[in-house]
Amino acid sequence: MPHALSCRALALLFLPPLLLLSACDSTPRERQAVAREGLSKLDTVARSAGRSLRRVGSAAARLDSSNRARKSQPLQTSKQVAADQYLLGPYQNQLGALTPATIGSAYAQLLRQTRASRRQWSARDWDYAADTYKRLNAELARVRLDLPARDEVRIRAWQAEFKALQANRSVKELRTLTGSPPANAPAAHR
Repeated sequence: MPHALSCRALALLFLPPLLLLSACDSTPRERQAVAREGLSKLDTVARSAGRSLRRVGSAAARLDSSNRARKSQPLQTSKQVAADQYLLGPYQNQLGALTPATIGSAYAQLLRQTRASRRQWSARDWDYAADTYKRLNAELARVRLDLPARDEVRIRAWQAEFKALQANRSVKELRTLTGSPPANAPAAHR
């Protein structure tokens, strides 16, 4: 069957030029009708794309507005302590005193808990996790010069994973607002 597909592809590739060559055998009215039909199809596609862009733009603006409103509210200290306890476990009380020997384990704990809970987290839960992550990064900056390169590479990979999980949440929120299917969804579900 691959040969049949390539023949079809070639036919589609060479058909428009053949139509142009055969235009000598057509009348100006026929060519105008073909051109009108092509422009009509192009116009329909452009209108559809415009509606999609408006829908996505509107959803992005709503998401941005709700994010700004949520982030303008300060995090509650008691909830941040609870988030730290959950995300960092035994390393919660060591923030400010982590060493090059313990900071890798603190990042590993943070990522383990994030992977386990991320699907149930609200946007506000992500705010608390991001604050914990930010403070852990400050600890890394403090001990980085004494950190072996292999540990720093592993920590950088965990940082990238945390940011990817966070970005995935934002994409899912936007997709929910726009009603768009996931990029890897079968074409029948799009």
